[in-house]
Amino acid sequence: MRRLKLVPENTTIDFFRWAPLTFGASVVAVILSLIAWGVMGLNFGIDFQGGTTIRTESAQPVDVGAYRRALQPLDLGDVSITEVFDPTFGPDQNVAQIRIQAQDGAEAVSPETIQEVEAALRQVDPSITFPAVESVGPKVSGELIVSAILAVLGATLGILIYIWLRFEWQFAVGAVVALVHDIIVTIGIFAVLQLKFDLSIVAALLTILGYSINDTVVVFDRLRENLIKYKKMPLRDVMNLSVNETLSRTVMTTGTTLVALIALLVLGGDVIRGFVFAITWGIVVGTYSSVYVAKNVVLFLGVNRNPPKDPAAGTQFGTAGTGEP
Repeated sequence: MRRLKLVPENTTIDFFRWAPLTFGASVVAVILSLIAWGVMGLNFGIDFQGGTTIRTESAQPVDVGAYRRALQPLDLGDVSITEVFDPTFGPDQNVAQIRIQAQDGAEAVSPETIQEVEAALRQVDPSITFPAVESVGPKVSGELIVSAILAVLGATLGILIYIWLRFEWQFAVGAVVALVHDIIVTIGIFAVLQLKFDLSIVAALLTILGYSINDTVVVFDRLRENLIKYKKMPLRDVMNLSVNETLSRTVMTTGTTLVALIALLVLGGDVIRGFVFAITWGIVVGTYSSVYVAKNVVLFLGVNRNPPKDPAAGTQFGTAGTGEP
């Protein structure tokens, strides 16, 4: 039985033929993303802007589309409607959560606006009730922004330490530069398209960090093996060999992940569309950066493959360049 092969065996693609051009394109993308972020800003959602959350309960099934159409004439701005699932709910207990951004710079939605929302929803379902109304003020939103930044920085720092301990400092620098590239470019596309940026996007950024470093470590691990195996082969050629040897795995992993994400992007609805878009974009950018950013940085920095003062000691990567076996 023949196996499906998306990538031919023993590929010899020269991934570093245009290394200055590809790395330069990445630098330009980061700069443009920072400019877009600074000039256009991010379209913060309720989590970071403040607003009001209304919890609804009804004996009828939740119709998110009908709720959204009922609220559209009120011109409330950013409105998020999600159905709440809980195994403890009874068969006639259908719960939804409606999140409305603060209006005109106010700390929360006014009582009059809440009454209009409740009246509009009663037109859809006369049996609907509103057991809870909560507001998120600017102070809480500011704390969430700080927590989100600390979460991303903490994850990046942890990855830096892990790569440094597992490989060498050049690998750690390359991996972190690639991760910073992925995060900034993802934030940049959200600034350019003015897509809603909320806590779910922060979760997507953390997911992108994990996916990107996983792909990078796979190639780094093969590179380390090949540096020991091919002690006199130039670093560029060893890196090319390592990327080609892991190319099939990269294509299969990225391809199958994108199939699921594209299905969610098309069929998942508005509730998770921003989250799925961020991960989809991040996976594409992360796969690119694993080769054309992380590996380029390691190539530019070089790897110490020469032995120390004791010629017999060597390094974990052999004695290339010394004439010693």
